[in-house]
Amino acid sequence: MGTLIDCIGNTPLVEITKLNPNPAVRIFAKLEGNNPGGSVKDRAALNMIRSAMERGEVTKETKLVEATSGNTGIALAMIAAIYGLDIELVMPSNSTRERTLTMEAFGAKVTLLESIEKCRDYAEEKGVTPGYFLLNQFANPDNYLAHYKSTGPEIWKDTEHKITHFVSSMGTTGSIMGNSMYLKEKNPAIQIVGCQPTEDSSIPGIRRWPKEYLPKIFDASRVDRIMDVSQDEASEYTRKMAKAEGVFAGMSSGGALACALRLASELTSGVIVFIACDRGDRYLSSDLFLSK
Repeated sequence: MGTLIDCIGNTPLVEITKLNPNPAVRIFAKLEGNNPGGSVKDRAALNMIRSAMERGEVTKETKLVEATSGNTGIALAMIAAIYGLDIELVMPSNSTRERTLTMEAFGAKVTLLESIEKCRDYAEEKGVTPGYFLLNQFANPDNYLAHYKSTGPEIWKDTEHKITHFVSSMGTTGSIMGNSMYLKEKNPAIQIVGCQPTEDSSIPGIRRWPKEYLPKIFDASRVDRIMDVSQDEASEYTRKMAKAEGVFAGMSSGGALACALRLASELTSGVIVFIACDRGDRYLSSDLFLSK
């Protein structure tokens, strides 16, 4: 018994068995698509809005604005609806249609622009308008603190303190920053591995940011290694994850799995946890799951 907010977090940790190339290493997926809004971003959205309200920065009269590539927007729209807040979400025009429709279903206003960089500029300009509040997931400590408070402790507990490597796609970098903070406190030997697209790849939820748009919450010292993953590789392992493991997730999750598998092939032992960021139904209007 509880509210929808009480259902955020405590997501399952499931083992990847058929795709794992190394029997001496265990690989686990943290199924963030099991959050009520369908992605890992539920955690950050709740913490950003609730913390701003607790500090008095946001009231019922405040209009929220945020740039998003999709999942954060859906999560924010859901949390804003629960708290009775108006929100405008600014997204790239190439985002899948189901994302826009989901945000609108929660009552959000959706503005589409040509790129995430343009969206961020628009949101920052509007955020200084009286009556508006920019959540700014790219620079807001409440983004990564959500994972310090919840995701990291869950992983530590559910692996019985045995995790040796944490793998995460890097978008806003909130997930990797917050989990790194918590897990390194528990065991500094845990390796934190970030995934980013190759130069010519486009993977929803993962970015190689131009220097001027690098998230301000990102601290390179908290990441031990960065692995590149191609669009084709991320797509391939997203499909394989569904067909072989029954885990239906999005392309950034496939990218994280590809990096986790590559990492496993290098190790003599270990326990790897990667973030399966969202659910595959966010991508059904794209060609991601078309037979190749």
